[in-house]
Amino acid sequence: MESTIEVSCIACGYEKGISMLAHTEEIAYFGEHTQVTLACPSCGWRQTDFIPAQARDGSCQTYRIASVEDLQIRVIRGSACTVRLLELDLEVRPGSHSTGYVSNIEGVLNRFQDVIDMVGRQAAAEGNQEAIAQLTTLTEAMLEIRAGQRDATLEFLDPHGHSMILTDGVESRPLTNAEIEDLPTGPAAGIMEAGAAKSRAGPVTEE
Repeated sequence: MESTIEVSCIACGYEKGISMLAHTEEIAYFGEHTQVTLACPSCGWRQTDFIPAQARDGSCQTYRIASVEDLQIRVIRGSACTVRLLELDLEVRPGSHSTGYVSNIEGVLNRFQDVIDMVGRQAAAEGNQEAIAQLTTLTEAMLEIRAGQRDATLEFLDPHGHSMILTDGVESRPLTNAEIEDLPTGPAAGIMEAGAAKSRAGPVTEE
């Protein structure tokens, strides 16, 4: 279902409404969910989220990556989810352009490595040898994780409860009050939820 939401774009301030595309489907281990994509016709800003049919409380999901086979485990990351690799002290928090995605653990590691590479290029341009050495150590650790030579703990903290690591052996717990206060909630969360509700209710006539 595609429609127009009468709100301003959070990126450029465009005031004539943003488009919303929503559809509901079944994902193995995740159940019925609605994929909602918002897009601005003016600046091209785009955001996607995955919203379960049943409301969920905020949760922390933790999984120990211990083998090459673990890299193929599927994950769903909601737009409000903070992702951590604990032993490497790496964390990615959602910003104003955060978007949800369906991937696997290898894809999550790729996203971390992309950030490491980007910071590394900046450090090289500035001639910051200390930063280059630290980033090289992180890259070596990431290669060891991919090769199954090093364990690592992957953590998804989602105040909306939309994110999941889809395998057995995942530890799941509610977020603490302190974590809920500290964690960002992601952009345009209310609009996303409204879009999902419309999609689950069936087609909506636009005037």
